[in-house]
Amino acid sequence: MADEIALDLEELHHLQTIAKRPRIVSLISSEIRNLQKLSKEAVSAPPLQIPAPISSAPKVSTDPALKYLTLGSFSWDQDNDKVKIYISLEGVEQEKIETEFKPVSVDAKFHDVQGKNYRCAIAKLNKEIVPDKCKVVVKPTRVIITLFKASKGNWSDLQFKEDKLKPNVDKERDPMAGIMDLMKNMYEEGDDEMKRTIAKAWTDARSGKTADPLKGYP
Repeated sequence: MADEIALDLEELHHLQTIAKRPRIVSLISSEIRNLQKLSKEAVSAPPLQIPAPISSAPKVSTDPALKYLTLGSFSWDQDNDKVKIYISLEGVEQEKIETEFKPVSVDAKFHDVQGKNYRCAIAKLNKEIVPDKCKVVVKPTRVIITLFKASKGNWSDLQFKEDKLKPNVDKERDPMAGIMDLMKNMYEEGDDEMKRTIAKAWTDARSGKTADPLKGYP
């Protein structure tokens, strides 16, 4: 990412020398400062410390080579405080369950169920939960996973579904998104010379001559 930021800074400095309109100059200067800050943070940031996942059940010795049958069919309901997932599965033993609850995900493994291993995992829940309050209860013919909501309210669905009508821009995770917005504004509001410069940069990028700061620009 540091290399990409350096290339973007170089391109922005070039555009800054040819920009004329005060608004465009201000936008470029602001973006240069943001990227310089990101560059410094990338160099000085300490290694990411990943907290250990919380398990709600006794540890089960599992072999990485174990194969699991995916439990993709289940039902669920909710109230204001919690969500319950109902899995139809007979022969489950409480001590042979391995669960991993995280703020927006759940992974439940059921070992040695009539000679087979099963797994029910949701990579991204609709909203956040409280991992240390979640639990699993075994019934004769089914398993109930109870998820406690981090904030009260109704979930429109169990799993998260991205709204494709809204742009998903996270500048902290993708610093290039800010560049894209800036370039579009510059093209729309810039004079003829600025538009020619941006069009040339886009053409060069598409031909493979330079990194493509305008990828996806219409």
